[in-house]
Amino acid sequence: MTPPTSAFSAFALEPFPTLQPGDDLAGTITQVLDRTGTTLQDRDIVVVASKAVSIAEKRYVDLTTVTPSREAERLSDRTGKPATIVQLVLDHSTEHFLATDRGPIIARHTLGLQLTSAGIDRAGTKGAWLLPVDPDASARVLRDALISYTGANVAVVIADSDGRADRRGAACISIGAAGVAPLRITEHDGKRQEETLTDMITGAAGIILGQRGRGAPVVVLRGIAYEQSDAGVATVLHHAPRP
Repeated sequence: MTPPTSAFSAFALEPFPTLQPGDDLAGTITQVLDRTGTTLQDRDIVVVASKAVSIAEKRYVDLTTVTPSREAERLSDRTGKPATIVQLVLDHSTEHFLATDRGPIIARHTLGLQLTSAGIDRAGTKGAWLLPVDPDASARVLRDALISYTGANVAVVIADSDGRADRRGAACISIGAAGVAPLRITEHDGKRQEETLTDMITGAAGIILGQRGRGAPVVVLRGIAYEQSDAGVATVLHHAPRP
């Protein structure tokens, strides 16, 4: 059973430079740490916005290369979302439904995650960012690089902004993790509960992370008790990833 957490702190790494496709994300984080005089500590949790990972992994799609199907055109007319974006949603999901008559589109990504618009992030009017191919693997690569660069035994969680079908607004969920077990077990008065710790972690970081116009894609959480594990978020999903 995971020890209880009594208190923790959270802070953004900022100012953070604008990432370019193919940038060394761990190296950029390390540069910000050095420039701001910040030091990572053992058992810190580094929460990174999925878009930052997608940019580093060159997951950009030029929308001029996307040809909408009839289904995409139909959903576009109904929701007001560009047909090319809708087509990407269809291409990267196994099923979908509309939360209301006019959307948003809630889709089961091929990774097994249920996400608004299958996690497709628009890049202006001409492009879009796809999710990392394997978010857990991306988290492991980033974690290993940060340990190598900083010497601190940290964990990494990749966060995505997502809405819920039953309400307005967006929150943060975890889509990848390394070094921290995705579940924690709590017990009290004979009751045993599984809790998705990595989602709680991203929820805490989300208060700071990626607020519009702020440009803070990386948040460090310190003081959270957790079990070390590379199991990853995929192990807690009801639907296994599909090729």
